[in-house]
Amino acid sequence: MLAGVSSDYYSRLEQGRERNPSDQVLEALARVLQLDAEATEHLHELAHLRAGRRRSVDRVDHVNPIVLRLMESWDHAPAYVINRRLDVLARNARAAALYAGLEHSDNMMRLTFLNPAAHEFYLDWRQEACSRVAHLRAMAGTDCDDPALLELVEELSRGSEDFRQIWARYDVRARTHESIGMRHREIGDVFVSLEVLTIDSASSQKLIVFQADPGSPSEEALARLGRLTASSR
Repeated sequence: MLAGVSSDYYSRLEQGRERNPSDQVLEALARVLQLDAEATEHLHELAHLRAGRRRSVDRVDHVNPIVLRLMESWDHAPAYVINRRLDVLARNARAAALYAGLEHSDNMMRLTFLNPAAHEFYLDWRQEACSRVAHLRAMAGTDCDDPALLELVEELSRGSEDFRQIWARYDVRARTHESIGMRHREIGDVFVSLEVLTIDSASSQKLIVFQADPGSPSEEALARLGRLTASSR
């Protein structure tokens, strides 16, 4: 009623029997459902999906050597590269040390939902979990029938009630800049800013970089982590 469409039309839209809603109807529904700009754009992409407009899924998870060299040159900042499924394709030494000993650290979704230790590692686990699920939906976009993605979602759904509940909310929000608190077994609590950078040469990949505030205890903790990493080589 608030969107100005009949209940019968809305039911047909939800059930997939109405395939061509107008932009005006989509905008009205987005307004009534209080979707933000990113979720509204996602709604339009789903509604107007055509075979010729689908984004191709990058099947080759190869990280450009230039990106690898760039990450390794950052001896002060943990950094890693992920794909649309949040598989970790590469990481620098500081990031490897930060996640050392954590099972499933090769995929950030599995780490968050299938490793009980993640509840202790992330100081605000719930916020991190919700943010990652929303990011996974945003990264998947209209390629939601990617077999590897479907397999991951099924695995997480079987293994985590928390994932099933959060996934069912259908939040869509790509991560760009966030603050994260982590508890490392050797350097203690670390609070960092997370930046997500797009790699234009591989559109399905994102470069994740952590940085602590200059002069903060967290910056010193990361410096200690770097010294530990160097001494173990």
